[in-house]
Order: sequence, then C-alpha cells, then structure tokens
Amino acid sequence: MGFCVQERTSYSSLAYLNSSMNLPRARLWVVAFLVLTPLLARAASDVQIPRVSTPPRLEDFEDMKPHGAATELRKISGFTQQQPSDGKPATQPTDVYIGYDAAHLYIVWVCSDANPHAVRAHLTRREAVTPPDDDYVELTIDTFHDQRHGFLFDVNPLGVQADALYAEGSGADYSFDTVWDSRGRLTSKGFIIWMSIPFRSLRFHPGEGELWGATFMRYIAHNDEVDYWPYVSSRISGILNQEGTLSGMQGISPSHNMQFIPYASFRNFRAVDTRDPSQPRFKQIDAQGKAGLDSKFVFHDSLVLDTTINPDFAQVESDQPQNTINQRFEVFFPEKRPFFLENANFFGDTNIGVYRLSQLLFTRRIADPSFGVRLTGKQGPWNLGFFVADDRSPGRVVPDFSPLAGKRAYFAVGRVSHDFGEQNSVGLVYTDREFAGFFNRVGGIDANFRLNKNWTSWFRTVVSSTTPPSSEPRSTPSPPGSTSSLAPGYQFGRNTEAVLNNIGRRFSYELMFQDITPNFHTDTGFVPRTDIRNASQYFHFYWRPEGKHLVFHGPEANSTNLWDHNGVAVQQVYSFDWAFDFKPNLIIAPIIGYQTDILRPNDFSGLPDNHKYVQHVTGFVVKGSPLSKLTFNTKVIRDGTVLIDVPAGQLPITGDETAITETMTLKPIPRLQIDNTYILDRVLNGAVHHAAFNNHIIRSKWNYQFTPALSLRFITQYNGLLANPAQSSLSTTKNLNFDFLITYLPHPGTAVYVGYNSNLENLIPGLCEELPGSTSCIPNGPGLVRSNGFINDGRQVFVKISYLFRR
Repeated sequence: MGFCVQERTSYSSLAYLNSSMNLPRARLWVVAFLVLTPLLARAASDVQIPRVSTPPRLEDFEDMKPHGAATELRKISGFTQQQPSDGKPATQPTDVYIGYDAAHLYIVWVCSDANPHAVRAHLTRREAVTPPDDDYVELTIDTFHDQRHGFLFDVNPLGVQADALYAEGSGADYSFDTVWDSRGRLTSKGFIIWMSIPFRSLRFHPGEGELWGATFMRYIAHNDEVDYWPYVSSRISGILNQEGTLSGMQGISPSHNMQFIPYASFRNFRAVDTRDPSQPRFKQIDAQGKAGLDSKFVFHDSLVLDTTINPDFAQVESDQPQNTINQRFEVFFPEKRPFFLENANFFGDTNIGVYRLSQLLFTRRIADPSFGVRLTGKQGPWNLGFFVADDRSPGRVVPDFSPLAGKRAYFAVGRVSHDFGEQNSVGLVYTDREFAGFFNRVGGIDANFRLNKNWTSWFRTVVSSTTPPSSEPRSTPSPPGSTSSLAPGYQFGRNTEAVLNNIGRRFSYELMFQDITPNFHTDTGFVPRTDIRNASQYFHFYWRPEGKHLVFHGPEANSTNLWDHNGVAVQQVYSFDWAFDFKPNLIIAPIIGYQTDILRPNDFSGLPDNHKYVQHVTGFVVKGSPLSKLTFNTKVIRDGTVLIDVPAGQLPITGDETAITETMTLKPIPRLQIDNTYILDRVLNGAVHHAAFNNHIIRSKWNYQFTPALSLRFITQYNGLLANPAQSSLSTTKNLNFDFLITYLPHPGTAVYVGYNSNLENLIPGLCEELPGSTSCIPNGPGLVRSNGFINDGRQVFVKISYLFRR
C-alpha cells in the first residue's frame, strides 16, 4: 500500500512538471527543486532493514566503525537539530546501524563527540534516564504506522534503559515495562549503545512488507541539544506525524505472549489505628505473609489483558512532597503503582497542554484492591480500554462496629475511541463506582482534532448520576469545597471541557474552557472544584538569537478567570514572566502577578455575604544543569493568600505568603544520585505582623547503584508545621520518616525487595488523654494528643520476591 501512495505522488509530480514545460528554463529548475525536494526527503526517510545472519555485538564497533557481522546492518546518518537550532545539522555526528533476524530487532548507536569528557553518563536505576542529567538515545517505533501510538526505548551511555508507551498528544507513559537488552560503553571518541528488542516485546500485525514508523533521537547534555532522524521540527506540533518508515522485515511475528508474575511477601509492622478518631491505639502484626499474581495475555497481536490478584505495592516509593496546608481544594498526588499506571492513556485522561483537566479515572481512589482486570489495545482504527477492580479500603477505614465495616467498593471504567483522518479521533467514556447500594456513574463523549501542522483541539462533555450515602468513609479525606463532599439525595451534573492548542517554535498558545455544574461528581476521578465556568489562556513568544550564551528569551503570560453559575467571579489570576535560556542548561524567569478570590457564604461558614480578597505576586524561577554533577530548580514567590485556617469564630483574611520550593540533584560519583527537596510555606497576618504558620518540608533521597540490577535507596523526610494558635486553627505537628530499600531487578517482573520504614511523630506515648488509672482513652475525647518530643508511631520491615514467567 505504501508503494502505491508513492507511485501516485510521483505520477502527479511528473504531470505537474510536464505542464510547466513552457516556463523559462531557470523557473523550471526552481519548480523542479521545490517539487522534488520533499519527495527526496521522504525517500531518504524510508529505511529498508536488512536481515542479518549473525546478531551484532557491541564489540563489533570498538573503533566506532562496524566490523564482522555488523557490516550487514543498514546505516542511518544525517541527524538534524530540533533544539536549540531547529533545522541545522547536528553538532556531533551520530550513526545508527539497524538490522533484524527472526526474533529480534537490533540497533547500534555510534555517537561521536568532539569533547568525549563532557559526555554525561551515570549508572542509575532503571527508568532514571532523564535530561539534563545524562546523554541518552531514544528510539520510538510506531508498529501500526498510525502516527498516534508508539513504543519508546531510551538508553544512556552506560546502558541504563527506560521504556514507555508513547501517545501523540499525551506524551510518554513510563509505567510500561517490557523485556529487552541494552549495553553501553564510553570511548575516547564518544560512546556506543547496543539495543536488542525481541519482537515478542512489541505489538504489531504480522505480515509481509508491513511498514513501521520510527524516529531516532539523541540528546547531548552538555549542549542541551536534541537531534533527530528523520528531521522532527519544533515548528510542527507532534512527533509521530514527522516519523520515517522502516520496511523490509519479512517472516516476523510477535508470537503468543503470556506473562505470569507470581509474588510472595512477608512483613512485620506497627502503626497507629485511628479508625475511631477518639480512641487511637497501636496496632501491631509480628508476622504477615501475602501472595499474589500479575498476569498479561496478548490477543490478536494488539489487545492486552492484564490481571492482578491480591496486589502488593510495598516497594513503591512515597509521594514527592507537596504543601497541603491551608488548601481549599484537594491536592493532586499522581499515581505511582505500576499496575494502575500502565496503558492509562487508553482511558482518555491526558493533559493536553499546560492546564490540568478533569480526570475521570484517578486510580488512587482505589486504595486497597484485591483484584484488578484491564483490557487495552487497538483493532484497526478502534482504541479500546476497559478496567474493573474492587477496593477494600471503605470497609477497613471505619471502626469494626460500623455497618460499613468489611464492605468494599467496585469500579468499572470503559472507553472506546475511533481514529480517522490525520490524527483525529472521537470516543465514548463511562465510569461507575458502586458501594453499599449507592452509585456514581459518569458517561459522555470526547474528541480530538488536528486542525493543521500547529493547531490541535480537544473536547469532552460528560454527565454524572449519583446517589451518595449520607456519610461514606474515605481512605483520604477531601477538603471542604471539593467534589468529594456530597449531600444525601440523587444528584445529576455535567462537565464540559475544551482545549485549543498551538505549538510552534517561537509562539505557543493555549485556550482552555471548563463548565462544571454544582452537582457534578466523580468517585472514580479527580475534579477538585465544581460550580465553575473557567476560561484560561497561556501564551509565550520567544526570540531565538541562539548566540554564544543566550539561546532564547521572551514573555510568558497566563490568565485564569473562574465564574460560578450565578455569574460571580470567584477567582481571577493574571501572571507574567520573561524567560531567559542561557547555555549551558540555565533558565531564569522573573515573575509578577495579580490574583483575586471571592469567598461566598457557602464557601465558609459565618460569612454574611461575598467577600473579595486581593493578592499581588512577585517572584522568580532559576533552574538548570550547568554542571554534569548538579541539577537544580529554585522557585521563590512572595504573594498574598486567603488564610482559611483561622481561629474559631474568625473570618478568612488575606495573609502575606512566602513560598519557596527548591529541588537539587547531586551526582558526586557515577553510581550515586542524591535528590534533595526543600519546601517552605510561611503565612503572616499582615495586620498584626505575626505568623499564622510556618510549614517546612525537607526530603533527601540517596540511591547507590552497585550494578545495573542491584541498588540501595535511602529516603529521609521531615515535615514540620509550626502553628500560631492565636492566628490559625492549626496545631503544631512534626513528622520524621526513614525509608530503606534494597532492590535487585535483573529485568522487569523479576525482582527482590528488602525494605524498612520507621516513622517518628510528636505524640505523647499513650497517644490520647487516658482515663485515670487506665490505658483507655477518655470517651469522645480529642483523639491524638501532641507533645514537644517524638515517639515512634510506625515501623515496617518487608521482603518481597517476584519472578517473571514468559511464554
């Protein structure tokens, strides 16, 4: 089919030339050049892959040239910059050698560098291949040649690998893990990377002469340079729509693909049980065993059925710290559990641009599942995603005497979309959560349209139908004002969202609109605020001198305007900054802004009428990686904020806020990575010049990589909320946590984890106010009682072993 398209194109081009024979010779040459250049470029990006008799080895490229069996490989060269100088030749040569046999696709990257000592390469854990910390190469394969989905493979110069599922419009999903091999080696002229990808690790339709799409990318860290083959321009929105083609592969098949990952775990733990808040107590289990099974089945070469029975996520790293103090609406913490992350893009919850849209499937609502089943994949132009799971947490976070004790919730989610035209699609989505005879159901349509090479649009409208219980427990309570707080009785709501997005090399623009009615609710998703009409806009325009020091500079602006359905302007935000990008890897941006919030009587009990709060914003951002061993990001903001955590009987005020967020990654030696985070949120009552609270979060994560498979991770985090009871309703809380994890991960699915976690908190030893002469808490007491010192209120030791069986 691909050859027919090329023949038709060539025919029409020749007809155009024949019709132009009456033009002067010079003009005819110009016409010929303009017509033939894109055809030659298209032909140059079509690679015929040879079948090799012997698999190539890294050793076949010792002097950066192929020898022996490697001479059978097809060479790809001529990389072009996308960043910083779009369209110019790459500053450092890159040659890619590619071939295949009956079972594997082989790719060898020969990456030359005139300054080989500047190459950044660290031995780190799998999936930690990130710019600007390391140089790396990236292969994206579009096996269905639909310019919408692809498999992505990253490798750094030491052979550390990462893999992902790539979806145009939503980016890379690094929760995807598959089995493949990679090696890397630094040389006196740069580095060499060898990749071997089993066809059974991919999904594609077996056939003779099938075309695959592909892009090859190299990131040069010390230049902050991105090079592509074929040329992928930042002047055009998207990557896969600019891909080259791979052809010539005969007699290959993904074969039958079944995976089974049984696991067994053991743990000993002690923790505070607060299911009855007035009667906190310690709960301890000296020995607890657990076993489960994850399975994967591939049907029709493109449909994937994933199942999990009694899953365990003890090895999952704790959340990155965020400020959750004085927040009117629920704070978003992203999902980190692999089973729930993989193939999430099939359910349509994507961030189209800079703004966070409503999320109809937020799997952190499933806190304690005993099973999960997911079917995802592609059949022709149809994309399918279905998901079913249960959640035991609603029946476990209540006291044993509660009528809800022991009950579980059930989740069901489905989405079907149809691709048409050039990267257009339309879909249907449905979610359902059932618990104790009550339900929340959401359904509607979504659509995505590519308008031209730069402009895209997205639209979704859904309705919700809810019969909530009067008081359902949640594993994580939601703050007032979020959609998680519902009054009893049937409710019907609507949520409509649309995005218009332009991505260009200099100018980018985004317009986002939301209309969410007061009674819209989703128990399966994340919608922190309802009863709004939101019109938000963002743009930037960059001048690109691309000089010796300054790469680009220009303005960035954002506006957000929220009205409720009575026409009240509940929030207005306007911010502006001027960004400067300097070599090497340094961005500086001063910020100014203005914000207003209106609280209504239904937002805060005691307000007699609507009250407006005005805040002015100044600050700056400095971030980058000017040194190979240092990456940092500093954000400092001075502004006003609505202080809602005020003492009892008082009304909210506008406080003076200082917010600092600092992250710093150090790599003093190739095997050690130290990630540090500091967050400060300080709010003053400006009228009396006293602090309402100071909130400090300090986190340090150390990862030492003994080998590509064996690592030791240590995390310590301190949370200190220092509250002034005269100016706020908060209590002083201090928490210190230590987390150790030894990981042996030879490949995804096969792993051994040994971990220890200990937590200290400023609580009195008995946890509560006790009855005289007794260790029991006083009835209907205040619950946990704080102290000035620390006690150990939780610890855990666990061992988990899993093994991948693959057929």
